[in-house]
Amino acid sequence: MNSKKPTDLSVCITSYLGQHLPAQRNLSANTLKAYRDVFVLLLRYARDERKIPPDRLCIKDVDVKMVGSFLEYLEMSRGCSTQTRNHRLAALRAFFRWLQSEEPRHLHQCQQILGIRMRRHESDEVQYLSNHELEVLLTQPNTSTRKGRRDAVMLSVLYDAAVRCQELIDLSVQDVRFDKPARIHVMGKGRKNRAVPLMDSTAKLIHTHLLEIFSDISKHAEQPLFRSRNEDRFSRSGVRYIVNKYARLARRVCVGFPRRIGPHTFRHTKAMSLLHAGVPLIVIRDILGHEDIKSTEIYARADLEMKRQALEKTADAASSFENSSWKSDKTLLDWLVSR
Repeated sequence: MNSKKPTDLSVCITSYLGQHLPAQRNLSANTLKAYRDVFVLLLRYARDERKIPPDRLCIKDVDVKMVGSFLEYLEMSRGCSTQTRNHRLAALRAFFRWLQSEEPRHLHQCQQILGIRMRRHESDEVQYLSNHELEVLLTQPNTSTRKGRRDAVMLSVLYDAAVRCQELIDLSVQDVRFDKPARIHVMGKGRKNRAVPLMDSTAKLIHTHLLEIFSDISKHAEQPLFRSRNEDRFSRSGVRYIVNKYARLARRVCVGFPRRIGPHTFRHTKAMSLLHAGVPLIVIRDILGHEDIKSTEIYARADLEMKRQALEKTADAASSFENSSWKSDKTLLDWLVSR
């Protein structure tokens, strides 16, 4: 029998992942998996690069120097982007922020790690579809087939409700309300619920979709809103496959259609549509389920950038206009001045 005592790090990681995050912070399964993956990478790094087996790795070993080397390893050896590196660091900082109150004797070590700064990186451009591109994409499913009709409704909900991929997967029949105003209840990040209004056309599509699947909708309240071929909930890769399938078809008939889109592109597109319609950022934030208004401001910045580029084109045109020959045409000049 192996009577070896578990290390203090193993005890703390187990408590953090098994109790604190799910019970105290009420994080979703996907977020828990993301945290878990960071520790898996850290343990493998310690084993392969530092020659410290996981069953011997202690809190004192994971100091600021080791964390810094681990982050460098992620970028240099594993080819992680700066953004991914920052995500890994954020997960570790969250752990050591919790640890400093659980193990005060490691307070200085924890604070040193918390002092590691995120690395600056250029923000990815917000990718969204134009009205025409969205219209082309939504009309690609073959609605003469049951699968095509399901896919058409799925794409419409991705856009109209601006849901994340996992939020779409988690939707059940009972989450849709057809009484006026039609809306959909979404379980978002941090297990936070939000109600998103639906256009009447989208609500009708969903209702027709459910009637085609269930003879009595009320008896299937807990069933997935969208069912895969196995009549179960979709996987994230399954949703991405459907989006990519119709994006490929859209590229055949729409010149300039983006080369790469994903489920999140619909969310960006809806946010930009709301912004262009004059909807306040605070309302867009609530529809998207952002915890911080700063997350929503990326759309305002993207819109400003688009307007700046348009103004630059106008300025270029004005510059060439000023140097044109109309100035030497007195008759034309008099006419222009009189306007």
